Formats: sequence, C-alpha cells, structure tokens
Amino acid sequence: MSSNRNPWTNPDILDYVDAHTAQPDQIQQDLIAETANHPRSMMQISAHQGALLQLFVRLVDAKFVVEIGTFTGYSALAMARALPEGGRLLCCDISEEYTTVARRYWERAGVASRIDLRIAPAIDTLRGLPADTVIDLAFIDADKTGYLAYYEALLPLMKRNGLILIDNTLWSGLVIDENVSDDDTVALRVLNDHIAVDTRVDSYILPISDGLTLVRKN
Repeated sequence: MSSNRNPWTNPDILDYVDAHTAQPDQIQQDLIAETANHPRSMMQISAHQGALLQLFVRLVDAKFVVEIGTFTGYSALAMARALPEGGRLLCCDISEEYTTVARRYWERAGVASRIDLRIAPAIDTLRGLPADTVIDLAFIDADKTGYLAYYEALLPLMKRNGLILIDNTLWSGLVIDENVSDDDTVALRVLNDHIAVDTRVDSYILPISDGLTLVRKN
C-alpha cells in the first residue's frame, strides 16, 4: 500500500501499518498504477496519507474542504469520498494536463459532482473567495515557496477548530540539514518556524511519509 516511504520509520513497521489500514480499492489502485508511470510520480501522496485524509475529513465533520495542489487526484478522491451529502471540495491547481487524469478517476468513483476544480494560481483563487467563506478542512500540497502565503490566506477563513493539513514539512529530513539552502527547503523551514510560534493555532508535525503538519485553528 505504501509509496513515498519516509527514511525514519522501519520498513517492517510500515508493512505492519499497511496490514492494519484500509487498503486502496480498485479505482485507487488503478490511479496509483497510472500515476506511477508519470515523470513526476513522487508528487502523489502515499496511500497511508490518503487513508488519513479521509479519516480527518470525517473526524471534523467537514462539509467544505479546500485542496491546494491536486496533481492526478488521489488526495481529492480520498477526501471527496468522506464528505457527507451536500459536502463540497474545492481543488486548486494550475495544470490541465495533470488534473485531466484526476477528473477521469473522480468520474469513475462517482464523486465528480462534489468537486469544484479551479485551474488558476491557488493564491488568486483563495483571495477571491467571499470573506464569509467557512472552511472546515484544508490540505496544502503544492509549490513549497507558496506554502506560507497559502497558510495565511486560508487561516482567516477556517472555522474554529478547523484543520489545515500541510504535506512535505519534513522534506526527506532536509529541513534539519544546515548544508541545504535551496528555495524549497528554506521556505519549509520558515513555514515550520512560523507555525510553531503562531498563537492562533495548535500544531503538530506528524512524521508520516514526508512529514504532515496538522494545524488546528483556535
């Protein structure tokens, strides 16, 4: 089940987690297999994360979810399936090519009617949302240098106790390597430091896959 395994967890432990976690169904398996042939396949979340996202949507009783970065649609598929009747998922991406794959699988899974896909810079989409928008859960998994801007645009729109999930925040361990100073790594360090002292939220970096930060709005 696992892909994008992290370097800090024993593979045998991950195999055990696999055996005790809901497995991807045929549609998800097909999407995983198709995406594996994509030159940027590592952009797809792990199946572990998909199961966790689905659980979080249900835990917070989310009715409106926002996703920043959709790629071929695995995370959106997982979250859309967990939405209640009338629930909506707003997906923000800039690639028609990648999301064409996503649309096919959403149709197969019967969740396309719950998803509003916007092909535009995510920050523009977020800033264009009405001021009275209430977001229950958000998932950020896009360009790392944009993470802080996405976080700050989302937070005022989150409901109290709403949850922001941010992927790749451990960045294969590079966030603690002082010899690494590329733009993406630096942006993630800045974000992590910012959230750690943000009194508007409670947060925790969960060491699953490439690091998943959980942020609860106070």
